[in-house]
Amino acid sequence: MELENAAVLATNRFASLYIEDMESVKDFFQYNIKEETIYRQRYGDLMEREFAREEIAECIDHYMKKFPSSAATQHSLKKFRDNRSVVVIGGQQAGLLTGPLYTIHKIISIIKLAEQQEKELEQPVVPIFWIAGEDHDHLEINHIFAPKKENFKKKNYHEAFSGKMMASHIVFDKEKMQAWTSQIFSYFGDRSHTKEMLTVVDEAISNTRTFTEFFSYLIMYFFKDYGLLLIDSADPKLRQLEKPFFSRVIHDRQMITDAVLSQQRKKQSRGFSNAIEIDDYAANLFYYHENERELLEFDPIEKVFVSKTNELRFTDLELFELLESYPERFSNNVVTRPLMQEWLFPTLAFIAGPGEIAYWGELLPAFQAMESQMPPIVPRLNITLLDKTTDRNLADLNLSIDKVLEKGTAEDRNRFLASIKDGGFESLIKDTKEELSDHYQKIIAKVGEIDRGHVQLAETSLALQIRQLEFLQRKVEDSMTKKHSSQLDKYVCVEKMLRPNGQPQERIWNIFYYLNEYGTKFIDGLLNLPYEFDGRHKIIRI
Repeated sequence: MELENAAVLATNRFASLYIEDMESVKDFFQYNIKEETIYRQRYGDLMEREFAREEIAECIDHYMKKFPSSAATQHSLKKFRDNRSVVVIGGQQAGLLTGPLYTIHKIISIIKLAEQQEKELEQPVVPIFWIAGEDHDHLEINHIFAPKKENFKKKNYHEAFSGKMMASHIVFDKEKMQAWTSQIFSYFGDRSHTKEMLTVVDEAISNTRTFTEFFSYLIMYFFKDYGLLLIDSADPKLRQLEKPFFSRVIHDRQMITDAVLSQQRKKQSRGFSNAIEIDDYAANLFYYHENERELLEFDPIEKVFVSKTNELRFTDLELFELLESYPERFSNNVVTRPLMQEWLFPTLAFIAGPGEIAYWGELLPAFQAMESQMPPIVPRLNITLLDKTTDRNLADLNLSIDKVLEKGTAEDRNRFLASIKDGGFESLIKDTKEELSDHYQKIIAKVGEIDRGHVQLAETSLALQIRQLEFLQRKVEDSMTKKHSSQLDKYVCVEKMLRPNGQPQERIWNIFYYLNEYGTKFIDGLLNLPYEFDGRHKIIRI
């Protein structure tokens, strides 16, 4: 594998500025990641605080016992218990078969930045992946995009689940899951590592029950030797540790909401759109009731917390009592999850995707209101995998990979199609249609003088003649296209690999396509590359 950099901007303007021109948005964040001393400064800030390290380590250890482990994993747990240690953390939903490639890119980012900063700071740095097991958006995680000849087909895992059930509570049918994964691999094709990968997936299905466990098993199978630790945000043991902070969230609900709204107004005044949906009555808290995750708001007139459906109603006292007895029923929203994460972990850096950068930019006053600090927000590595066939096709077509990553191949393909058309033939067809129309207008006029009842017949005859000419034109053009089909197929293949469905590769492709082709050593190859966290797009030649 070889690594090179490309200038491809993030998918939203705010994140692009954060990466390219930090000065213009730095007052939305606590730390300026462009400063060389940023991690030493952050480390010093963290060493002045205390964390429930032992309790969190036990929670992580208990959760991870169900999944593949290694000496490196145990060493990371030991490091985390050390009061000198800090963490690099990031998270994602528990997508089936690990979800889109960007989840893998985020994990690689967490591991590599932790490695680099451990050497730089000469202090223990632990990589932690936060699984959004409390998330209830099944549509985000219940599918994979399977490659077809020219594009991709969304392949959903079909099994009925409660509307707002947390991912960590979704228990799947093992036979149905095995059938679904086998179907997905049939789209990937039978390759030299297919049997091996299907064995890994079947093993994961056999040893897990829920969407989140299935995800965790696969992640640890491939990343256990790199010291990665996992934590499930829906873990009941974690909820017990989070009770004090949830109590503060309930008590300070309005202060948190007002802080976010003020930052959003500031952001809008700079010409940016808001990333977080929030109103004056937001409580920034979910309550889990009968397998439904209900977002709470505060009614200032009746002084009660209410669900969106108005079915749940709690006073402050009732909510505090429920928190004490049933903490597992409470969960964070997009505002309070970062606040909770900062309270729990000595976070040296948070690894963020473009969308996350946009919403973290609305949270600084909320951190300050809670007497906390926003950690340094480090853009995750944006990676495009470039296989040898696609690389050759780019060269044959004389295409710039930077341009393809940004715009796809449609413009160049259309230009090529125009170049292979026979201009003389097109002109001849055009002239013939015009002459035919001229002559027919005279015929139609004469028919109208003789018998107006036959004018429509004459017009139909003209339309038929025009259609016949157009049919002939299409057939000739099809023939010419077939002559150049191998060249045109290259455009299709390049776009399919690098800009599938008009989107970045990382949003459509899945890691198992590559593991099916190259085996488990593919992960090792990715992790052995010398990444720099400089905001530039990474192209990896396989």
